[in-house]
Amino acid sequence: MRIAIIGTGNVGSALAKKWSAAGHDIHLGVRDIASFDQPEISKLPNVQVQTVQEAVKDSDVILLATPAPAAADVAGSLGDTNGKVIIDAMNIVKGNGPEGFNNTSDAILAHTRTRDVVKCFNTTGFDNMLEPVYGDTALDMWMAGDSVIGKDIARQLALDAGFANCYDAGGNDAFYLMEQFANFWIHLAIFRKEGRQIGFKLLRRQ
Repeated sequence: MRIAIIGTGNVGSALAKKWSAAGHDIHLGVRDIASFDQPEISKLPNVQVQTVQEAVKDSDVILLATPAPAAADVAGSLGDTNGKVIIDAMNIVKGNGPEGFNNTSDAILAHTRTRDVVKCFNTTGFDNMLEPVYGDTALDMWMAGDSVIGKDIARQLALDAGFANCYDAGGNDAFYLMEQFANFWIHLAIFRKEGRQIGFKLLRRQ
């Protein structure tokens, strides 16, 4: 797949590494190419650094992994997103998000022309994206959104990143629930001091 990654912090960088290793073409969309200095990801195979709009134009899938307060502005800066899938990996934490929205995915829908928005890769820390396997058990990922094609792509990318499965949590009405789930992980890992080396797995009784 041709994937634009907008936001090259911990989450965006981790997924760039995993998806590059899986053979996907990665387009890092940055505000200032001249000042971008992250050789650990820009020099990976299948990775190129471009402006945000160039990265979007050259890609079929867009991962948004910027700070949540910027979600609406970033979505509005993408350019033409017709026919493209947007995967939202952001979370509003402690009320810090785009004004007028209780989740970032709805803000994206309100500021882009695509309807194929999926919430995914937001429910765990970047450490687990770099290494989702604990012993002989791989963690699971979750997704939500109305877009069938978007979910198919998100599921495949979760598997390509090493997750055991990517479970469907529902449609657009589950966007807020997904962020609550993410905030539960954050609460346990950070505020309850369980540490970042924890993750979720769905178990099914046979």
